[in-house]
Amino acid sequence: MKYAAIDIGTNAARMLVGEVTQEGDHSFVKKISYTRIPLRLGEDVFDKGKITPKKLDNFVKTIEAFKLISEIFKVKKLRACATSAMREASNREEVIEAIKEKTGIEIEVISGDEEARLIFGTFFLLDFDKTKPFLVIDVGGGSTEISVFENGEKVAAKSFELGTLRLLKEKTNKEIWHELGDWIEENVDLETPHIVYATGGNINKVHKMLGAQQDQSITLGHMNELRDQLNELSLEQRIDQFQLKPDRADVIIPAMDIYSFVLDKISTKEFFVPKIGLSDGMIYDLHLKNESKRRKPPVFV
Repeated sequence: MKYAAIDIGTNAARMLVGEVTQEGDHSFVKKISYTRIPLRLGEDVFDKGKITPKKLDNFVKTIEAFKLISEIFKVKKLRACATSAMREASNREEVIEAIKEKTGIEIEVISGDEEARLIFGTFFLLDFDKTKPFLVIDVGGGSTEISVFENGEKVAAKSFELGTLRLLKEKTNKEIWHELGDWIEENVDLETPHIVYATGGNINKVHKMLGAQQDQSITLGHMNELRDQLNELSLEQRIDQFQLKPDRADVIIPAMDIYSFVLDKISTKEFFVPKIGLSDGMIYDLHLKNESKRRKPPVFV
């Protein structure tokens, strides 16, 4: 059964069409179609505190396009979730109502906790030793989520108002770096090595730019070398030399700065990039709910 997940982030809106398939006893989300639109809601929200009429018009057109794509693929169930920028938009209720009226799609503004729950639902389908301590860093345009796991159980998690577009627009509280560092010191056993998994569109791109294979880790040193190389180039040069999209070329350096900060704090020199995200988690969650409903025994009265 095909599902569609619309992920409305701070920097971009994405739609994944996929289905959950199984190989032996292993389930995974099979990606059928992926569409990304550089909507950049954060540009309005971080500057004006709300979504402007012009941005709303583009928002509506984006959702209309996603709806058409979902119809082409004969999607059975669709879910649309918005994260950091929409959480902060003062007119978010009006925006949600306008989009529902014009497209028929209702957008859910989800919390950082729900965002993390959806991502980790799919994360645990990955084949790795879950008994070893590990840490997951998810960097988005408006926020960064960090979760700490021991023996397969989440022991600490927090969402920080520290994101790539927020940094680019200089809308970040200077104390946030201290807050992040203090939280890591309080919630991560720094004497115990942790495997680190990094998620998010920017780190996926970094992984590809460094020529790493699917399950291959990358080192902090190589990432920092790439960061310095990109920092010496103009935006246009980054786009030309590395074939980066304009809305990726400007935020990729702030993203690497956030990952680097966390990795330095926990004294880790390498990390893995599983290339899963919120939309994967939404697909899997839709699948689980459908399976639960399908297997529910009938009620006789």
